[in-house]
Amino acid sequence: MEDVCALLARNIKAARKRLNLSQEELAARAQIDRTYVSGIERQVRNPTITVVARFAEALETTTAALLADHPDRHMPDT
Repeated sequence: MEDVCALLARNIKAARKRLNLSQEELAARAQIDRTYVSGIERQVRNPTITVVARFAEALETTTAALLADHPDRHMPDT
């Protein structure tokens, strides 16, 4: 199992890019400081579940999705 902080960092960054948001835009949506967003994506910050839920709402996804290991990410496009 991959480290949960690494999973979260990867999933937040992927969701942010899917919505074409900068870290600053995500921070504004989630009402979190931009440097905190950066710290989470770099795995140097460990957010509370409440903060993860705020990210999920800002990224139009679920808390569970941000914490999930998505095995299909390794599958080639068909």
